[in-house]
Amino acid sequence: MKLRKAVIPAAGLGTRFLPATKAQPKEMLPLVDKPAIQYVVEEAVRAGLTEILIVTGRGKRSIEDHFDRSLELEHYLEEKGKFDDLKQVREISDMAEIHYIRQKDPLGLGHAVAVAEAFVGGEPFAVLLGDDIMAERHPLLTEMLEVHERYGRSVLAVTEVSRAEVSLYGIVEPEVVEERLSRVLSVVEKPEPDEAPSNLAAIGRYVLTPEIFDCLRGIPPGRGGEIQLTDAITVLAQQQAVYAWEFENGRFDVGNKLDYLKATIELAIDREDLGEGLRAYLADLVQRKKLL
Repeated sequence: MKLRKAVIPAAGLGTRFLPATKAQPKEMLPLVDKPAIQYVVEEAVRAGLTEILIVTGRGKRSIEDHFDRSLELEHYLEEKGKFDDLKQVREISDMAEIHYIRQKDPLGLGHAVAVAEAFVGGEPFAVLLGDDIMAERHPLLTEMLEVHERYGRSVLAVTEVSRAEVSLYGIVEPEVVEERLSRVLSVVEKPEPDEAPSNLAAIGRYVLTPEIFDCLRGIPPGRGGEIQLTDAITVLAQQQAVYAWEFENGRFDVGNKLDYLKATIELAIDREDLGEGLRAYLADLVQRKKLL
């Protein structure tokens, strides 16, 4: 079955970016001139997923407002003859059919996915985490959908991390199938370095079969007292094949301050209106810092 639906969990509090996130969702922090979550929605749309559920929480209404029509703003831009801006604003609300549901309790990623069951309606679906931004030139999600179409099973995006970093991620126990593709035997959530089954970390993009919901219902709270999606995937992997698709570049963890800055710079450099001036500035900055 061809995928049509994507789920974007966006209920987290964003404490790593306090105080900026005290009164605004972390997903609305801008990368150049677009909020982070818009990049995620655009990625889903480029891959052909036009029915999107955003799982929100308290204090997240600005996300809904962003993807809604703003008639007053559109009228103002039209009156002022700012037609390029008007086109851009209208495209935001027209790019996909976006739905919303609240995760009432902060019980983890697995719980956030579980509340999407009615929306999914028994179909395979994609999960895109809002903290992970993929550069447009890296079509990771499209590649994962191609793997799903070939095998008809769930697919996880994975990338190599250092042994020192494995305790930050869900780590896959792989069985190699071909270059870049492995079968997942299990996923261990945030293991100690000497207990990790590999250094392949599951990163923010999943294509899941609907059987994942039965697995989520059947698991107890895991690490941190939360319902862990990785625990449910391990159960699913015992029932049917689950695959891991490996990638190397193009991902930014914008929940991390340094990666947030890197993403802002790299996304700006790739733009026609900003790239040339920013590259010149950065080159000059490096030279000036060398002289200090």
